[in-house]
Amino acid sequence: MPGAHRRPTAKEVAAAAGATVPDVLAAGLDILFVGINPGLYSGAVGHHFARPGNRFWKALAGAGFTDRVLTGFEDGALTGFGLGVTNLVERATASADEVSDDELRAGVRRLEAKVRRFRPRAVAFLGVGMYRVAFGVRDAAVGARPERFAGATVWVLPNPSGLNAHYQVPELIRLFGDLRASL
Repeated sequence: MPGAHRRPTAKEVAAAAGATVPDVLAAGLDILFVGINPGLYSGAVGHHFARPGNRFWKALAGAGFTDRVLTGFEDGALTGFGLGVTNLVERATASADEVSDDELRAGVRRLEAKVRRFRPRAVAFLGVGMYRVAFGVRDAAVGARPERFAGATVWVLPNPSGLNAHYQVPELIRLFGDLRASL
């Protein structure tokens, strides 16, 4: 069912554990957004941030990256806006808590190869905790980072999951807007 534009059944979502979602990449992107890993809903449909109402799409549009709020089924359109999306860990899980620290660190090596190949101007990690663990930077905070990653500028943004109640949509829009303004 990957790619279908219908809501998956609960059984299909549950069966998506371990599924992968194809990267949305192109050479010379302005920003490559890096999620922790796909959720089961995304794994079931084969698209990034696919659960209806995912705040990633509202943050992108609100910050002016896209001309409207896209849906997860339109993730392939991101490259037309100079954007791409991938995940540090490829396998879908019910919760990011199911991803081990070792998997996050291993994902950095895979990601580095992608960044070197596609050469985005900036890489934006969607999750402060993920970034801290994956890169061993305990004091990392939201915003621009001083280091570069495989030649790209580095940003850390909040995870846009609705489970991350610390950041509401207006704050996500402001932070995504800071990234956009920096380019």
